[in-house]
Amino acid sequence: MSAVPADFSDDDQPLASQSYDKKATRAPATNGKHKVAHNNGDSSVSEDDDLPLSQAAKSSQPVTPKVSRILKRKKPSVDSSSDDDVPLASSPAKKGASKPANGANHNHTPKVKPSNSDADFDNTSLKKRAITNGKSHKHPKKKTKEENESSDEGKLKKPSAARKRKLKVEDEDGVLSDEQNKTTKQKSRSKRLKQEDNIPNGVPPQPKKREKVAKKSEDTDAPAPLSKSNKEKDEEDEEVYRWWDGENPNGDGSVKWQNLEHNGVIFPPPYEPLPTDVKMLYNGKVLDLPPTAEEVAGFYAAMLETDHAKDAVFNKNFFEDWKKVLKEHPPRNGMKVTDFALCDFRPMFEYFEAEKAKKKALSAAEKKALKQAKEEMEAKYMTCLLDGRREKVGNFRVEPPGLFRGRGEHPKKGSLKMRVRPEDIIINIGEGVPIPVPNVPGQWKAIIHDNTVTWLANWTENVNGNHKYVFLAAGSTLKGQSDMQKFEKARELKNHVDRIRQNYTKDLKSKVMADRQRATAMYFIDKLALRAGNEKGEEEADTVGCCSLRCEHVTLEPPDSVIFDFLGKDSIRYYNKVQVDSQVFKNIRIFKENKEEADNLFDRVTTGSLNKHLNQEMKGLTAKVFRTFNASITFQRLLDEDREKLDGATLQEKLNAYNKANRWVAILCNHQRSVPKTHDQAMEKMRNKHRAFKYERMKLRHALFTLEPKYKKNKKYAEDESDLDEEWIASYEEEQKAKDIEKAEKKFAKDNEKLVEEGKKAHDNSVLADRIEAITDEYRRLAKERGTGKATLKRERPLEKLEESIDKLTEKIKSFKLQMVDRDAGKEVALGTSKINYLDPRITAAWCKTHNVPIEKIFSKTLVTKFPWALEIDGEWKF
Repeated sequence: MSAVPADFSDDDQPLASQSYDKKATRAPATNGKHKVAHNNGDSSVSEDDDLPLSQAAKSSQPVTPKVSRILKRKKPSVDSSSDDDVPLASSPAKKGASKPANGANHNHTPKVKPSNSDADFDNTSLKKRAITNGKSHKHPKKKTKEENESSDEGKLKKPSAARKRKLKVEDEDGVLSDEQNKTTKQKSRSKRLKQEDNIPNGVPPQPKKREKVAKKSEDTDAPAPLSKSNKEKDEEDEEVYRWWDGENPNGDGSVKWQNLEHNGVIFPPPYEPLPTDVKMLYNGKVLDLPPTAEEVAGFYAAMLETDHAKDAVFNKNFFEDWKKVLKEHPPRNGMKVTDFALCDFRPMFEYFEAEKAKKKALSAAEKKALKQAKEEMEAKYMTCLLDGRREKVGNFRVEPPGLFRGRGEHPKKGSLKMRVRPEDIIINIGEGVPIPVPNVPGQWKAIIHDNTVTWLANWTENVNGNHKYVFLAAGSTLKGQSDMQKFEKARELKNHVDRIRQNYTKDLKSKVMADRQRATAMYFIDKLALRAGNEKGEEEADTVGCCSLRCEHVTLEPPDSVIFDFLGKDSIRYYNKVQVDSQVFKNIRIFKENKEEADNLFDRVTTGSLNKHLNQEMKGLTAKVFRTFNASITFQRLLDEDREKLDGATLQEKLNAYNKANRWVAILCNHQRSVPKTHDQAMEKMRNKHRAFKYERMKLRHALFTLEPKYKKNKKYAEDESDLDEEWIASYEEEQKAKDIEKAEKKFAKDNEKLVEEGKKAHDNSVLADRIEAITDEYRRLAKERGTGKATLKRERPLEKLEESIDKLTEKIKSFKLQMVDRDAGKEVALGTSKINYLDPRITAAWCKTHNVPIEKIFSKTLVTKFPWALEIDGEWKF
């Protein structure tokens, strides 16, 4: 049987949170496609995988319309400023600004929350932002800190209070004093020498022994522990390597490992030809394709009823690449394929859909067996040995061939992604360890032993020429150290940010054009959290960042407003109108003078020169560090502002407050998504569930009134079901009746199955008929009670139990209403991106401990695994 074409990797899929409002251009022919309604953005791949299921929040920001490629605008007529404001382009290069005394204020944080005050930016500065984070690796030995996020779901065990690591004593600035530092180093050196006394010559020291994490804290004041499934409880004793307790948790900055052993990567299975009776058509006739050409046609056929297949650029690129394949592997019946409009892929599409339906219809036991077989086959690839420790590998599967989807308006979407073979892959492994054997025929391109990088395998994909890497999983030692270093670098910026702001504010009036442009760019990166931006090639999507803004992207609106309108990362529209400093307004006007709309606004600044200058201001400082700093410190401030308000609040009220702060940061960082296609449907389901809770409360109230009429006068039990009309009640009861009958039928079948297995006689069908009749009688009784204000329950309950049940339902209704509000408020904001990349996880961990909120209510299982080093700080920790 032929396999349905595999899904594409996340790297090449347009994420729901990264799509923007657009109209797809239809292809010139139907190609066997049914007409389907077009919906802006593909929301089938949601960021909710990175959010706790109960707290998947979506915002209420409006979807922005498509951005024109070039915006023709009239230049506002503004009086020229004095000559003193014009920089001298020919002036000598300015030396680095002198640093102020250490007495600079370190507590300044950019205001993000809207207010009525006359701040640098008005309330509109936080509206309509969009973008998610991520970088492509350009070279095997660069940007190892920007490793791909893994969705690996490792286990994290929370340590007991008695097992919390001892923290080093810090001074007011959070830095060990010289005396303390010296003492600590001496103790560490003494301990290390004692260990080395017992080590044979030539044998490197073994890594720190793992500790078993305690099962549960006995501290009654500790926050609620993570909820665990039975499987998780069985794995309670799993060992966790606590690298953050070591002498050097941040790593040495160069050599990443001493020994590395792994099994390489796993390749997708070879293509299996379709059955002989499944053929696509060309001009109404059967097209007999050889396997290689048939496989490529199948990639498109599987996507026939998606928005991709309605996109003219996607169709054009696919057809061009497919024709190249057909040239080398022509149809066996001699037909020539020259016109895309004459291709009918529907027979293949229908076959794939039938195969999907068959897989879906498999029994639970069959699905379990298939899953177990897959896990057994992949088991050896899932882990590696890193310096004697077993660590989980992240993306160990090689991407299957397919069609490149790209993100946003990528000019190469629809292009063919070729099958990757062993000859394309470089393996990075320790010296003297067994070389992994590919699971398909072939030899590795090269074997290297580079312990200064953290990737295990690397290859170059054919569409964009980007490097693809296999890294360790998100919860691994190396990735954890990289994350900690990133957030610690952002925290370090607190000690320098005031001086840096003073310097760039002074340079806003510099006589050197390059310095003035750089200062203006830094102003926007700091205040608006813009990305720096990189140069784009002709075959890449036309997206820009701060340094690559063109004049067409920025409009001046006197007296002091600047309107930004451009496509950011992943082709997400960034539209923002902000009030700026008067000098910044003058600078933008000067930069735009005598330039065409397509000219660069900051023509004297590049991302490289900007980051080089930032590194001079603070070692390791880049535009991204500024972005992480502003996101985290703003998040900390917003949570602190609501701290007192949450005293005595319910769990859902606390979660709503957290998500509200997260949304403001997502808006600041321009993390927007189009409204998911299923949002309205999901909200309607929630509304029906909310009504169902009210229905249950109504029946309990009526039962209470039937037993004791005096309760009718109690305001606590007043009617709260104004949205439950008789029509909805009738419909709901019919729906519940059908569900109850279905449950009874399934239970009857399951009981009979069990009886047969035990060698007993199965129940007669009359047993099922009696059960269905009892259900029918119950719902006849409910129908008679409609509108009477009276009710009887299946089993009698005392008044106290009825009161207790009503009170619980009242709280449940209130909490669920808050969930609905929170979900609808976040329908256009991508919260997962900031949680993963920009918000120091220690902020969340400390907040959860302060307010006694279980961490799994906010962090998904993946994030708990990713940030184990952040979860043990105390509730008083601050960014």
